[in-house]
Amino acid sequence: MAVWCFGSVNIDHFHTLDHLPAPGETLASRGYRVELGGKGANQSVAAARAGAEVRHLGAVGADGASVLFELEAAGVDCSGVQRLEGATGHAVIMVDLAGENSIVIHAGANREMALAPVLDALAGASPGDLLLMQNETAHQAQVARAAQAQGMQVLYSAAPFEMDAVQAMLPCCEMLVMNALEAQQMQAALGLGPPDALPVETLVVTRGGDGASWYARGRAPIHVPALPVAVVDTTGAGDCFTGALAAALDTGSAPEQAMRFASAAAALQVGRAGTARAMPTRAEIEAMLAAG
Repeated sequence: MAVWCFGSVNIDHFHTLDHLPAPGETLASRGYRVELGGKGANQSVAAARAGAEVRHLGAVGADGASVLFELEAAGVDCSGVQRLEGATGHAVIMVDLAGENSIVIHAGANREMALAPVLDALAGASPGDLLLMQNETAHQAQVARAAQAQGMQVLYSAAPFEMDAVQAMLPCCEMLVMNALEAQQMQAALGLGPPDALPVETLVVTRGGDGASWYARGRAPIHVPALPVAVVDTTGAGDCFTGALAAALDTGSAPEQAMRFASAAAALQVGRAGTARAMPTRAEIEAMLAAG
């Protein structure tokens, strides 16, 4: 089995600040670094380090060599990543001393990629392979439908949250992952009742320090607690959870076991600075679970 990720690849520019800026405020950065980012790349790295065979589908611009190197160094197959002219997607990430963040994103190559090469790459997938998707690329619904036609399971991480994108993707995915606020917004927009009434087979809701919940049709909900950790940086925590969840499910873990695995991965990740570089290994995750 394999995890495929159709998702964004970004160059992340990090600034450490005393506090997040107010409107009109100029702040001096305490620190600056550049690294691989993008929700898709983060999830690919998280899944690969958690033990999955991962193949990334996406695009970078002419300035993307360094981030492709980081993806490949993490064990991600990048043969399906398109190389375009123009700019790679990028993000400016401001992190305060409490670990909270504010992010500005430019899509770049993530929205300019061609559809045909993605579909050609997916033709090599096997039934039962898992496809990870987010809201930072072009051609989402077309790719999801192609994956389902191949017999793949589509796990859709509905972030950054866009209601129109979610409505287009609901018929095209088996599993939906979102945070508690996003779930409330979607339920209100669609006029739905409890989480397990949503028009998707499985809904996973992340709740930060309150853990995460798994809702599936015809089954009792599963709730797992967040593991206690000293928070350094929350950037990429949701991506870490989703990538680790995909890796666990791909290896045949039962839902509760997979959720606990993903929760431990996210706890380790927020205790470190950065996004993709902060993703834990499978050995680290298993050690944390054994210690807990």
